[in-house]
Amino acid sequence: MGYKVAIVGVTGEVGKTFLKVLEERNFPVEELIPIASARSRGKKITFRGKEYTVRALEDFDSFKGIDIALFSAGGSTSKEWAPKFAADGAIVVDNSSAWRMEPDVPLVVPEVNPEDVKEHKGIIANPNCSTIQMVVALKPIYDEAGIKNVIVSTYQAVSGAGAKAIADLIRQTKAWCKALEERGLGEEDLSPEILAEIQAELPPARKFPHQIAFNALPHIDRFFEDGYTREENKMLFETRKIMHDNNINVSATCVRVPVFYGHSESISIQTEKEITPERAREILSKAPGVVVVDNPAENEYPLPIYAAGKDEVFVGRIRKDRVFDPGLNMWVVADNIRKGAATNAVQIAELLIKYGLV
Repeated sequence: MGYKVAIVGVTGEVGKTFLKVLEERNFPVEELIPIASARSRGKKITFRGKEYTVRALEDFDSFKGIDIALFSAGGSTSKEWAPKFAADGAIVVDNSSAWRMEPDVPLVVPEVNPEDVKEHKGIIANPNCSTIQMVVALKPIYDEAGIKNVIVSTYQAVSGAGAKAIADLIRQTKAWCKALEERGLGEEDLSPEILAEIQAELPPARKFPHQIAFNALPHIDRFFEDGYTREENKMLFETRKIMHDNNINVSATCVRVPVFYGHSESISIQTEKEITPERAREILSKAPGVVVVDNPAENEYPLPIYAAGKDEVFVGRIRKDRVFDPGLNMWVVADNIRKGAATNAVQIAELLIKYGLV
């Protein structure tokens, strides 16, 4: 049996990855409906060797007959259009933040809370990318030893901020290399003064408030009065909703780094009961969607360049925490566009089929 699948935001970074993941996982798409903004109307995309013409949302009088709609078109678009799809009988899996904290909208990570999809009322929310990989790694620990508190620092790839952010990193890096070459400078010639001079000549950032090349920005999304950002709040409130435990505390610092694909996270966990690093490695190695890479003696640990293009969550540097007792510390890496967005959404769609909900 095949399904009529719409992709809203098909020309964006996540939309393009939806197509790849659907094809790679042999999802039973009987009919594909590629949709984007009016700016992309008429563009061509290819899926399973067949060419399709992109349509705009405004071109539709009805969405009847669509079984599943995968959305990655921004919060305002989702707020306006997802209810219209749902009203016409489609099940929407939305990648934006628009619906995540709505009490009657399931927020789902298939390795963590798959049964929640059964509670949908037409819309299912895909969590934030940094939250997804964290809870995939936390769930086996939570089931074994309970979790009280989490302190997490993220190192997030520019692709999480879209195509303009990727372009910022490329353009600024090229400008740095060109400036060094034009000055005839070698590594022995570099100094803070020279670097400051080059930096002043760099093209202005288009996406970020500051230069991203060779830099780190402790600023993702807007700040609140308490000093935390919206991204950091997502990691707290989404984790509680996904894990069904409002007693878990999460303190996050989210940082943008000059990496193209793959978010990394340093996570300190205070557990309810004692759990050794050895036991943690054992249970994580058997957990769905997790790959343990933890052999520091041979320089083997998760890296974003190796996680890029993969669907698993990679966990390493598992050790006893020196502050939390009992507690653990670990390093977690995943591709933010795949597991952090497109793959997780497609896995949710697969659950809909598995449970006979579509």
